Amino acid sequence: MIDKFRAKFVEESLDNVHDLEEALLLLENDKGDKEIIERIFRAMHSLKGGGAMFGFNDLSEFTHHLETVFDWVRNGKLSVTDDLISLTFNAIDQIKHFLDVGDLTDSEDKKELAALTTRVQQFVNSPGEKTVEETVIETADEVEDDDSKTFLIKIKPHSNILQNGTNPLFLLDDLHALGEAIVVSYDYNVPEIEDLNPEDCFVAWDVILNTTEPENEIQDVFIFVEDECDLVVTEISKGNILRRPELEDFVERAQAGEEELTGELLKSVSWVQEKQDIEQAEKKKVQLKEHKISSIRVSSTKIDELVNLVSELVTIQAQLNLHAENSGDAHLMGLSENIQKLTRQLRDNAFEISLIPIQNDLMRFQRLVRDLSKELNKDIDFIIEGGDIELDKNIIEHLTDPLLHMIRNCVDHGIELPNERIKKGKSPKGTIIFKAYYEGASVIIKVIDDGKGIDPEYILKKAISKGLVDDGIELTEKEIFDLVFMSGFSTKDKVSDISGRGVGMDVVKRKIGEIRGEVSITSEPDKGTTVTLELPLTLSIIDGLLVTVAETQYVIPISLIEKIFPLEVAEQKLIFNNVITLNGEQFPIIDMRNIFNEPVREGKKHIIQVKFENKKIGLVVDEVIGEFQTVVKPFGRLLKDQEVISGASIMGDGTISMVIDTNRLIHYHWVQKLHK
Repeated sequence: MIDKFRAKFVEESLDNVHDLEEALLLLENDKGDKEIIERIFRAMHSLKGGGAMFGFNDLSEFTHHLETVFDWVRNGKLSVTDDLISLTFNAIDQIKHFLDVGDLTDSEDKKELAALTTRVQQFVNSPGEKTVEETVIETADEVEDDDSKTFLIKIKPHSNILQNGTNPLFLLDDLHALGEAIVVSYDYNVPEIEDLNPEDCFVAWDVILNTTEPENEIQDVFIFVEDECDLVVTEISKGNILRRPELEDFVERAQAGEEELTGELLKSVSWVQEKQDIEQAEKKKVQLKEHKISSIRVSSTKIDELVNLVSELVTIQAQLNLHAENSGDAHLMGLSENIQKLTRQLRDNAFEISLIPIQNDLMRFQRLVRDLSKELNKDIDFIIEGGDIELDKNIIEHLTDPLLHMIRNCVDHGIELPNERIKKGKSPKGTIIFKAYYEGASVIIKVIDDGKGIDPEYILKKAISKGLVDDGIELTEKEIFDLVFMSGFSTKDKVSDISGRGVGMDVVKRKIGEIRGEVSITSEPDKGTTVTLELPLTLSIIDGLLVTVAETQYVIPISLIEKIFPLEVAEQKLIFNNVITLNGEQFPIIDMRNIFNEPVREGKKHIIQVKFENKKIGLVVDEVIGEFQTVVKPFGRLLKDQEVISGASIMGDGTISMVIDTNRLIHYHWVQKLHK
């Protein structure tokens, strides 16, 4: 059971780390933003508290030191510098390592941790600067007349608090971080040695705290142990009473067990004479805020299972439709139609659940641009547009490697060094834009840089020198840019850790092809380069149009269809050079019988006009059967590399229909043949 909770903690902590990285990147651009600093502090506090609870002791201790640094930052005792931000990024990498392996056992890992911890501690204990204790004492003498408040915090941990991995001393340390504090400990509940259980806690504390923080900050210290201790927070007075001599006497008597510290007792020594309402002076118990659960965390395997079950339901529902039509039973047909509506709603809902924002996967690339630009001495802005666009999680998983290579190329190949950019009349700071938007049933992703661009002549010469194409060949600009996707092609003469091994853009092409997507490049020398990805919204269920070609059934995605034209025998004579004019509109066509090597057939046909890039292309088929919800089943490894078909679907009568990938069909069997 504990392993299940640890796994849950790791999953939630990775969200905190993601939030931490995002906030740190924002802080780098606005080092004085207090809201961002508070956001970073809260994320660290959550990591520290959860780490102690679930046995990640190294994580908890290390994050505690980091949290102390940012507590100084948020209290104005330490400035945000580039060195601090870089160190914090290194610390985040260390936190990720903790979440991956748990507490460290390798000696080299421990040495690296010790060195990093020392660097973190130096920010608050560097030579020539005051220690935390000195600063707190000095500040306390100066702020007796400021806006601070004094609180009495009574903490009585339950006996089993240690068994949850919580170290109560960290709680006291956190209270000290909020301001100046005096702690009174009580050990009168400790039993005789023979009755002592070392795994139980028998100590309680009273803490007199002076702070400028609001009361909810005190409560947040105990957010992870609310159910493991009795806690009472009482506001004593405005201002600081910790320097009052009368207070010292009360503390000594409480420590000796002669008198209990209470709110009324401490108010008698308040140096601020004010009238307070009796109700406000009563003890305030920490209570959980009532809230409504707006979202839940669900395992991705459960979502995959749900989508698979819905896919099977769609297939069975198609069988029911066919049976109802064949039976002629009006009641059964009505029932089948109602089930079809519910199935469609369930399908749409299931796929909405499986969609996640692209933004969730972009943080690693923001970090990549930051680190690589510093390594290469380049100044680069990474701008995200449309990060809230949602895609099937399985598609996003396949996008990681392609986007990694694309952004590496932008940083290494595309963006010039600042002095080169100035010579070209550009801003010394380069820009990389990640842009995503919907286009029909597809998502378009563009990665745009304003770098040196791609010279088509240089690309062609490089491809010829590598033996990828024959010397003297004539290619269009688009075909030349497509050479970049060939395996082994690279414009880099030197191999580095970043790029130049010829294994980049071919990976992009292959990975995008695996998810039925398309990739293309446009570029202009000294202006920049744009890499465009066209991706389907989902991989498994589509609305399709069922057609036949030579007695074989095929499915064309409806989202790509513009119009359907009946093609009479007389109109077939209007076709010239694979181009036809219908209803005043001229467009090229592809005869699907030629594609599938079927014999020519006379008689009436149909043209399915589909979208391809910015054009409209007609696909000539024999018959149009109708619209169907289609479950796309992927091919096995033996058929996955074929060019025209993206998968197969089981129809209601048990027959198999091939799902046509129109983009690949047109690209490989029309564009290429046209330029031969």
